[in-house]
Amino acid sequence: MSRGNSAGFDRHITIFSPEGRVYQVEYAFKAIKSASLTAIGIKGENCSILVSQKKVPDRLIDPKTVEHIFPITNSIGCAIIGITADAYVEVQRARYEAANFEYNYGYPIPVSFLARRLADVAQVYTQQAAMRPLGVATLLIGFDESGPQLYKCDPAGTYAGWKATSVGTKDSEASIFLEKKYKTFQPTSESEAIQLAITALQSVVSGDFKPSELEIAVVRNDNILTILNDVEKEFHLNQIAERD
Repeated sequence: MSRGNSAGFDRHITIFSPEGRVYQVEYAFKAIKSASLTAIGIKGENCSILVSQKKVPDRLIDPKTVEHIFPITNSIGCAIIGITADAYVEVQRARYEAANFEYNYGYPIPVSFLARRLADVAQVYTQQAAMRPLGVATLLIGFDESGPQLYKCDPAGTYAGWKATSVGTKDSEASIFLEKKYKTFQPTSESEAIQLAITALQSVVSGDFKPSELEIAVVRNDNILTILNDVEKEFHLNQIAERD
């Protein structure tokens, strides 16, 4: 569809085009792609992991202040790809929802409930002209009585649980890679899950990574979120290099 035909329908979040499309929501998905970053989540047998690219946009920026994986609670982590400012808003909302749930009910928020709540809020943003959709996609990991959990939320307000998934610029290519791998191999251990995610990222970006170019988070069956340091990331990168 040409720009001329879409004009008039893409200026307001509450207006459908004659084809049944909401252009502002589609533009939010394009904003995620424009981040030039990809994150992958994988659910193992006794853990859930997140692996994200990390790019520091300017040499003068302190790398410690550039994050794409965030702790929400002591047992829930998220990877958010898209517009950086929107990502911080999403993190703050997720932390508020988690804290409010625990205050009201006396126990930590389940990952599935948090994913549904974030998706509900995102869907409301597609209905009201006073707001716009956040240009971010979110992966959530945690551990509950059912085992490891991995959820994905998008700007349209859709959420679902996944065995393995990706968000970001190369999400389609990463998903295809993971689908092919899962036909013959499903990770069980923490190391297998992390190394599969790193291998998938290396495949779609056609290059190798340094420890400083990755962020990795793990939630194990002890229900504690752990962010890996450079030494631990270097170990997994060496394992991949030796195997290849």
